[in-house]
Amino acid sequence: MNVTTVACAPSGLNWTEINWIKVRDRVKKLQARIVKATQEGKRGRVKALQWLLTHSFSGKALAVKRVTGNRGKNTPGVDKVIWSTSKAKTNAIVSLQRRGYEPLPQRRVLIPKKKDKTRPIGILAMKDRAMQALYLPALEAIAETTADRHSYGFRPERSTADAGEQAFICLAGRNSAQWVLEADIKACFDTISHEWLIDNIPVDKTILQKWLKAGFMYQKQLFPTVAGTPQGGIISPVMANMTLDGLEHALATAFPQAKRKGLKMNMVRYCDDFIVTGHSKEWLEKEVMPVLVTFLSKRGLTLSPEKTRITHITDGFDFLGWNFRKYNGKLLIKPSKANIKSHLNKVREVIKGHKTIEPSTLIKILNPILRGWANYHRHVVAKKSFAKNDAQIWTMLWQWARRRHPNKNARWVKERYYITLGNRNGVFAAEKDKKYDRKVVLVSEASMPIRRHVKIKGEANPHSPAWITYFDARRKRMAKLTPLYYRVPQGAFAEA
Repeated sequence: MNVTTVACAPSGLNWTEINWIKVRDRVKKLQARIVKATQEGKRGRVKALQWLLTHSFSGKALAVKRVTGNRGKNTPGVDKVIWSTSKAKTNAIVSLQRRGYEPLPQRRVLIPKKKDKTRPIGILAMKDRAMQALYLPALEAIAETTADRHSYGFRPERSTADAGEQAFICLAGRNSAQWVLEADIKACFDTISHEWLIDNIPVDKTILQKWLKAGFMYQKQLFPTVAGTPQGGIISPVMANMTLDGLEHALATAFPQAKRKGLKMNMVRYCDDFIVTGHSKEWLEKEVMPVLVTFLSKRGLTLSPEKTRITHITDGFDFLGWNFRKYNGKLLIKPSKANIKSHLNKVREVIKGHKTIEPSTLIKILNPILRGWANYHRHVVAKKSFAKNDAQIWTMLWQWARRRHPNKNARWVKERYYITLGNRNGVFAAEKDKKYDRKVVLVSEASMPIRRHVKIKGEANPHSPAWITYFDARRKRMAKLTPLYYRVPQGAFAEA
């Protein structure tokens, strides 16, 4: 079905006949035009192109596809409505209209954090999610064009690995900065000033104000929202990033001759977590901190006293689950102790919570956890951590196996649950898999190869046509460097 025809005659629309390649291409072209207009400073043209994208069939169809294809597709909002059928999705495209739109309150749920704390998450109704997903591409094109060079959180084509590599670049040299200001913003998403967002976020002001003032439902009571952008909203991470964009410029303006004076000032940010390097503790405390406080106060934000500190590089600091520390002048990045402890606790909970489960099923639950953690840390000095984790997990599984057979001796248990693969002895495994006719084995974190991450260029913009060749080459290079996870000898199978 021709996309243009569908846009003109939505009554004849059929969800299964949409040409998604053309839909995505149309949205990408509009985003590229927004980037160009933003770079040229043509605000009126930017608004016109945003209006065109948010009122196009392609934009609406892609928005509905996004909210009906992600992990939250079966989680309803306060109206208890989900879009699970083709007819419902088709009707949803037609329903995404600016005129008469009134968002529903969020459904507030609390998720656990560290130290018995909780974090509020707002679950939006399906239509409100789709409306945010509709306006997101129009806003993201601007955000990627105006973003700080060394901001890496919740941005396309960027990751924590890029942030870690940039921190390494800033700190690894012999003459690099020795002092680091670890900054964390207190309840960032919950305290951003609504007035600042409405005045500075380049999106439809009427729609934005309705989202911000929609309120939330908790325990069947309606509460107003006077500040913040909801955690769980599709567009919230981009707005939070845009709120903090400008930190680099603020520091550069406050210290215009930082490089010539040898201040060794650098900043690396991942959403609301960031570090600032400097030549001395006093300079970071007395001159840099006031600049940060002033910048954040204009946006209704404050630094968290518990998590903001100034540290010497030889003492080390934790950032994004890694520990950065110099040993005899050499910077090493390792998985942090807190991150390792959290990972092992999670594995322990899974094993203890499935005392009577089949071994093959337990392996299927554990393998993604082990693989995901090892994959996250495969760019840093993590081989010893991987080996120690494997040893502790082996002990957990041995206790699990012995508990199941209290009247059997150790040799019997070993022969039932453990095999030898190559030079690895005592590999936890299950009986032959019916589909593959092979043993199903637990993956080993230590088998993950360590490979240095290649950092993305600071000015790279995935929505700009000028960077298409760069990103294509980068994706191909990253695909070649991605390891073939956990190779095992023939006759065994590492269940995904």
